[in-house]
Amino acid sequence: MGSSGGRPHEPVLLAEVLVQLAGAGVPAALRAEAGAVVRFLDATVGAGGHAAAILDRTAPLGRLLGLDRDPAALEVARRQLGRFGERLVLARANFARCDSVAGEHGFGALDGALFDLGLSSIQLADDARGFSFRSGGPLDMRADPDLGTTAADLVNTSPVDELRRMFRELGDEPEAARIASAIVRRRAREPFATADELGRFVAGVKTRRPRSIDPATQVFQALRMAVNGELDNLARGLEGAVRLLRPGGRLAVISFHSLEDRTVKQFFVRESRDCICPPHLPTCVCGHRAGLRVITRRPLTAEADEVARNPRARSARLRIAEKLS
Repeated sequence: MGSSGGRPHEPVLLAEVLVQLAGAGVPAALRAEAGAVVRFLDATVGAGGHAAAILDRTAPLGRLLGLDRDPAALEVARRQLGRFGERLVLARANFARCDSVAGEHGFGALDGALFDLGLSSIQLADDARGFSFRSGGPLDMRADPDLGTTAADLVNTSPVDELRRMFRELGDEPEAARIASAIVRRRAREPFATADELGRFVAGVKTRRPRSIDPATQVFQALRMAVNGELDNLARGLEGAVRLLRPGGRLAVISFHSLEDRTVKQFFVRESRDCICPPHLPTCVCGHRAGLRVITRRPLTAEADEVARNPRARSARLRIAEKLS
């Protein structure tokens, strides 16, 4: 997912992803050893760190489809991954459409699919994108520049109740009501224009300052998720990826905050059960059949040495599931 501050980007939980998607004894590795072409999806290719490692691990027959909705990230991926030639296909697309895009490029019956839900360092490093509360750029936060609504639009026009709900539900912000009311009062005098302006304002409004994160972190998370429709896209993307997987194919998802991780966990639990009827019903009427086997009952996390090298890995959580026949 890019580089920032002059340091080369290090993809998080890389060793764990490789072991789970293409390690010894994993169905994809067994198929590759038998001489079969193996196919993977990187739904958030970014700068291509995970994609390059997967293609190296599965050479010479492994192929990979890399998706990204951000044209700037996709351009970085093209430069970084050019050495893989025809083994790699890149496409600009929202991963919510991964199943249809994969079909367009001949990537059916996948052996593995990876979603890295972290914010791209390519985006964080670009002040014009407005993702960082330290950015003096416009309050934008669109992962796809073709989207219509910006974070400034939401902050400056949303009703106070909508802002409160957004900050509470998408940001787990304990002072959501206080912040929403203060924003509405302030914007009546002067609308918010830049990311750092909003960040300073939120920090000044909050009565409790968290120790480990910037005071504006949860508000910015909520705005970013709302602007980009992240939870809806995630739900659709996970469903599409499962449809694409062959029996034995694996789905790997790296999340970075509790709301994402909870969404992934609940999806895995639901899709690993035969019946998802409400508990009060005496017999099953849903007709649902388990499509996944959960590999990681608890999410995998980064070891201390990785966190020391790459602080971004501290909050990363990796969950894996395998498609049933």
